Amino acid sequence: MTLHEPSWDDARASAFAIASPLEPTDMPIHAALGLTLAEALVARSRVPGFDTSMMDGWAVSGAGPWTITGSVLAGSVPAPIESGEAVLIATGAPVPAGATAVLRREWGEAVDDRHLRTAHEVHDRMDIRFAGDEASIGDELLPVGTVVTPPVVGLAALVGIDTLRVTRPASIEALVMGDEIVTSGIPAAGKVRDALGVQLRAWAADFTCADNGIRYVEDTLQATIAAIAGSTADVVFTTGGTARGPVDHIHHALEALDAELVVDEVRVRPGHPMLLAKLPDGRFVIGLPGNPLAAITGYMTLGAPLLAGLTGRALPAIETCITAADIEAPPSDRRLIPARRTGDTAIPTQFWGSAMLRGVAQSDCVLVTEPGGARAGNRVGVLPLPW
Repeated sequence: MTLHEPSWDDARASAFAIASPLEPTDMPIHAALGLTLAEALVARSRVPGFDTSMMDGWAVSGAGPWTITGSVLAGSVPAPIESGEAVLIATGAPVPAGATAVLRREWGEAVDDRHLRTAHEVHDRMDIRFAGDEASIGDELLPVGTVVTPPVVGLAALVGIDTLRVTRPASIEALVMGDEIVTSGIPAAGKVRDALGVQLRAWAADFTCADNGIRYVEDTLQATIAAIAGSTADVVFTTGGTARGPVDHIHHALEALDAELVVDEVRVRPGHPMLLAKLPDGRFVIGLPGNPLAAITGYMTLGAPLLAGLTGRALPAIETCITAADIEAPPSDRRLIPARRTGDTAIPTQFWGSAMLRGVAQSDCVLVTEPGGARAGNRVGVLPLPW
């Protein structure tokens, strides 16, 4: 059943709910950056794997003073020591069996490089990092749905993992509609520069998508049908053609392709004539308005939630902040206004028309007002911009 003109909240929820995570795949840990764990990260080895020194100094056994019998470096296998003995030790080096503490270099005094004494109290286990202190074999370290960041890669390496099972990255393609579009230089009379295709794919950078590129499509129904049908992307983004004008072909093309229309128009400004459809083969089409700011809000309304669902992530959370200025909105629609945050307050841009980019280029978030708008000092919803 199509949701026609749902609320902004319902549209976001529907886009997220219709998307199941894509199939899992195994990738080398370094290649999995930015993807989402499809399987919990489980330790295959202890961390650390052996007792290690937390400081440069001496591994000592028992109460001092001690006799220095040798040294231990990282990567070596030390011989055991007995009570009253000490060995010079480096940070990260294995602590020899029999050692009861590590004495920091600045706390000890070596006499004749043979005898060690200290004025500090030395207690058992001091400055020793014990085997398994951070992780034991079989520990679940991170759950399904965790985004693979550089520290996640490092943690996987520490516990002996070479490949990660992750959700396959979604592939996306941009189809820019309009005979008036030009791609370089200053446009002639009646023409406009493409301001969406050049940035649309970057909006989805947070989801580490596979980029199937951008195509420019002429304003005919046949060309629109062929472009959508010929795409191999998991998600096809179209720009323009979502309204009901004489050269707006998206609805007719989707009907010809037997697509299921999931969301058709949303009660939000700008971006009202956006849509989401599912093709019979399981691919998705997100129809964005042709005006730049309207297209951005359309992506944040339908595109980001859909990609989150496909990649096994949570629905992007809505935060709150205080608006520093009044925001007008229709009584039945939310309004999304670009703004710049300073602490808990955001200043809305003055350039918030649906065809404008100047304001959003100066912004770092979008304010989400309730229907009817908001007054300065009110707390409103806020979403970070997706770049």
